[in-house]
Amino acid sequence: MKSAQAGSFVPPTISACFYVGSVMHARMKPVLHRFSYNVFSILVDLAKLNEARRISSFFSINRFNLLSLYERDHGPKDGSSLHHYAHHLFKSAGVELDGGKVLLLCYPRIFGYVFNPLSVYFGYSSAGELKGVLYEVRNTFGQSHTYIEPVEPGMLTKSGLRQERVKRFYVSPFNGLNMTYLFRVKPPQDSIAVRILVKDDEGPVLAASFHGDMRPLTTPNLLWLCLTLPFLTLKIIAGIHVEAFWLWVKGMRLVPRPPPPPEIGFPEDK
Repeated sequence: MKSAQAGSFVPPTISACFYVGSVMHARMKPVLHRFSYNVFSILVDLAKLNEARRISSFFSINRFNLLSLYERDHGPKDGSSLHHYAHHLFKSAGVELDGGKVLLLCYPRIFGYVFNPLSVYFGYSSAGELKGVLYEVRNTFGQSHTYIEPVEPGMLTKSGLRQERVKRFYVSPFNGLNMTYLFRVKPPQDSIAVRILVKDDEGPVLAASFHGDMRPLTTPNLLWLCLTLPFLTLKIIAGIHVEAFWLWVKGMRLVPRPPPPPEIGFPEDK
């Protein structure tokens, strides 16, 4: 299978934008359960945060606003440069970006609050070729783990990116660690899609996905999204607990939480 050419998924050139769409979760076993809700995410070029902060008076970087992005919410969580952090992680895993850009897809803070179950970093070469992805996963116990995934030959085709990783990090209280993630990603352009299929030795267990269409990060769009989805980040964390309750009602029982792995998962940890 031939890999896609660098131009097949040319990354956006703007400093920041919205992706508006929906999140879906579907559990296949041992009980059936499905839900979906409308959301919006932001995509930021980590080398252009100073430019992004000037887009709207209602959007800020590293300070409180109606909508904001704090670097301390991600990576080492100490407020240091996420651009340098991402480049360091890619390089430490043998992914050479040669000065290319890193784009971060995540939920923004709304009135100072956010919870990101998954943040995705897309690392590109200076020629615009997708070279690696960081999947930064967070659970509701205050823990996080980042899977570093180089884009190997054959992974990226015209239909998108296909990657696979053994699960090392406890997320859902109803799932153990003896599982595998199948990542299916349409890199950011006019639209984006991130789908994760979780399977065990007997087949699929659950699927989670986000599909969104790009909208410019402008003041009118920002205000409209905050008006129509004002409690987005609260809805995410509340939804996690409400859906967990319904799974418990349906007969699911909690799996003991093991000690967390190191916060960084390198490719050799597969």
